[in-house]
Amino acid sequence: MPNSGLGCLIMLLLIGLLLGAVGLGWVVNGFLIVLALLLILPAIAWFGINWWLKRNLVSQPCPVCGYEFTSVNHVDCQCPNCAEPLEVKGGKLLRITPPGIIDVTVINE
Repeated sequence: MPNSGLGCLIMLLLIGLLLGAVGLGWVVNGFLIVLALLLILPAIAWFGINWWLKRNLVSQPCPVCGYEFTSVNHVDCQCPNCAEPLEVKGGKLLRITPPGIIDVTVINE
């Protein structure tokens, strides 16, 4: 019969019952709380990170060359294709223009 680990489980249960009987139940409770946190916190972190990414990732084409890439909202970045400095505001990629320069869009008809 292969070793199924049942003996180890029974031994842990007996140690927990013995500690509870002699007044050290707080040790068992503390261990169970730590174990529960180790199981629950990764799930909470996964949902939290997904929520944050859905709110803050912006995938738009570059206004200069049209190359589509992803950036984080409210951050200055650079287009990986044309190296144009861009800023992300309100979920849109915008060119960074120095003061005194008027940014125009040319329309070919």
